[in-house]
Amino acid sequence: MKFFKKCFLTLVLVIGFPALTFAQVAPPLKIGVVDINRLMSESPQFQAARAKLDDEFAPRRREIIAMQTSLEERAASLQKDLDVMGEAEREAAQRELRNEERAIVRAQTEFREDSELRNNEVLRVVQQDVVGEVVAYSESEGFDLVLVEGIVYASDRVNVTQVVLERLLAKNKAAAGQ
Repeated sequence: MKFFKKCFLTLVLVIGFPALTFAQVAPPLKIGVVDINRLMSESPQFQAARAKLDDEFAPRRREIIAMQTSLEERAASLQKDLDVMGEAEREAAQRELRNEERAIVRAQTEFREDSELRNNEVLRVVQQDVVGEVVAYSESEGFDLVLVEGIVYASDRVNVTQVVLERLLAKNKAAAGQ
């Protein structure tokens, strides 16, 4: 019985000792945290994309506003003239207003759908750029793990958001200078 205890103890030491040695030799993990939403909203790439989209959709937005203004003016005019209009004339004018209103609703719906589609396209490109910069920074600084979402707390020591944002700013300046 004592022999088995000694063998078991020896076996545990033989198996366990290298694991203890390895645990003492292995370098500590380097972990970072990044606020991807902040990077997306504050990056110059996002700001430029947002401005480009605003410029792209401004004419259509103005057109819809002009359509709405025209409809409101015509509705006000019709309201004033209702007493002096004949029944057929009143119905025709009201039908015309309803048709204009439907056209405005269609234009607004198409505008919203097109705007959302382009917004998603542009955001995908910016997001790829931002994530690429996070990966490049993480690799260059030797991080083993960088977390993005679901973080309740992260100290400034592991939060790399500001550094990555500064790299994005520098990258944007370098691209603008070319």
